[in-house]
Amino acid sequence: MRYVLGISGLYHDSAAALLGDGRILAAVQEERLSRRKNDARFPLRAIRSCLDQAGIEAADLSAVAFYEKPILKFSRTLEVFLGWAPRGGRAFARTIPDWLGGRLDIRGRIRASLPGLPSGCPLLFTTHHEAHAASAFLPSPFPEAAILTVDGVGEWATTAIARGSGGGIEPIEEIRFPHSLGLLYSAFTAYCGFRVNSGEYKLMGLAPYGEPTWVETILDELVCLNDDGSFRLNLEYLDPLADNHLTQERFHERFGGPPRRPEDSLERRHLDLARSIQVVTERAMLGLARRAHEQTGARHLCLAGGVALNCVANGRLLREGPFEGLWIQPAAGDAGAALGAALAAWHGPLERGGLAAPRTPSPSDAMEGGFLGPEETPEAIETCLKGWDAVWERLGTDALLDRVVEALIAGRVVGWVQGRLEFGPRALGHRSILGDPRSPDMQSRMNLKVKFRESFRPFAPAVLAERVSEFFGLEGESPYMLLVAPVAESQRIPVAHEAEGLDRLKQLRSRLPAVTHVDGSARVQTVDPARNPLFHALLRRFESATGCPVLINTSFNVRGEPVVLSTDDAYRCFINSRIDVLVVGPCFLERERQPHTSLPGSFEALPD
Repeated sequence: MRYVLGISGLYHDSAAALLGDGRILAAVQEERLSRRKNDARFPLRAIRSCLDQAGIEAADLSAVAFYEKPILKFSRTLEVFLGWAPRGGRAFARTIPDWLGGRLDIRGRIRASLPGLPSGCPLLFTTHHEAHAASAFLPSPFPEAAILTVDGVGEWATTAIARGSGGGIEPIEEIRFPHSLGLLYSAFTAYCGFRVNSGEYKLMGLAPYGEPTWVETILDELVCLNDDGSFRLNLEYLDPLADNHLTQERFHERFGGPPRRPEDSLERRHLDLARSIQVVTERAMLGLARRAHEQTGARHLCLAGGVALNCVANGRLLREGPFEGLWIQPAAGDAGAALGAALAAWHGPLERGGLAAPRTPSPSDAMEGGFLGPEETPEAIETCLKGWDAVWERLGTDALLDRVVEALIAGRVVGWVQGRLEFGPRALGHRSILGDPRSPDMQSRMNLKVKFRESFRPFAPAVLAERVSEFFGLEGESPYMLLVAPVAESQRIPVAHEAEGLDRLKQLRSRLPAVTHVDGSARVQTVDPARNPLFHALLRRFESATGCPVLINTSFNVRGEPVVLSTDDAYRCFINSRIDVLVVGPCFLERERQPHTSLPGSFEALPD
């Protein structure tokens, strides 16, 4: 068997991925192992985890691929920062130690991290957007497709259109830094008081509470959306070189004041700005999709890059775009680019150092349901629990499912850890916190008392794939929780008098209030028995007891922490939060029976 290792890192969301004869064997983000959220360090732990999962050593590798070209990125950094002197020069001075400290010598770092790597093993480098494009198309179910990748910035490209066919990817056109849809969205994220590269989800979740009052201002003054799908930013308002806020004083004056501090309350203008930039982003993505369709004539579209995680925009692309179908890489951000680099090396042409392997699309996709990380045996789970003097019951599958359903019906919150860890930002039923979506107060309760985050943050519904069209306006599947769709009219409850702002959260809008956004939509995950058999069985069991084939599914973590990986992570989070029940493998634990009220190393010691 020939093995290819892919690596991303040194910016944010470092990761590693491993192929064996073209099949994805393992993929994991460094943060899940290091417990440092959005860990940007070179992914030593993730590399080791991938090799361990496959039972191989560095000597067995046929190729190693890195997700960008450091020399090209450094030249862009040098050109831009020094070209924008004196402000750019100061910014460059802050970053130069990182470059001299090892960001340029990636070949050396790779060989140092893989002792025993054969001297003749090729070390390959894709560009950043080539890695994204490969991650989008090559695991997809489509023989041919247009490819759209949109993020902050790679080397120079911020947006790229390509055509995928067979195992090949043909670049067509790109938009270059500093004109970046990802940076524009991140600027509003930071201005509204959320952290860049992690708080964009919060801004998207805040958007339905506001009105699009600033859309025309943004389009007139900040970004020009052209008829051909391209766009240009007005840099008199934006500062792409800033470390923390990305906005200039003119931006602050135009939108009513300085950036919001995280501890400050949200004002109505923040809600309206969130809604407005979301609308602008959706229009930009629709324009780019139309351009990709014009340039390729393809029936299907594949998406990756951080902006492809904007599931509201994705839902509009599916409903209003020119394509018959979409496939979105579930790890669409930089973590997924590690997988893209490995796939590009496996299928790439020999003249570029690739292995030129043929591609046969899977009828669904090649992502193994997204369950590509490590898992623990029942024996390892019990050994860990014994180490904490925990109290648990080991149950058979039927008894376990019955107990979990009883807990959910009783309004209890369940931490659920099963099988292999998910790859990407979404929990898909292996590292999840579950609740009853029919409860009117469950969203606020889980946000404030379990997740320790803002009460407006929405939760996603996991629904039996075979029942999705009865509850949501979605035809087809959404296994990776990357599409927002309307809640079905049959589930809606009319609102007599619409409240304003965050008060809208208190109004009952559907029979599934805990997963219904204030605009009547939901971020849907469809669950099928092939990809996710145990979680599907739990949903079936819950439906048999309640008539409802839907559960709240949110990631098993709290604010400031990565998603849990191990039993140890899960038990600490269980004890330090307000989760009522913990299920790890076959082990069932109840909060009131545990000997602990808190444990060291909790989320409280970690930054948001």
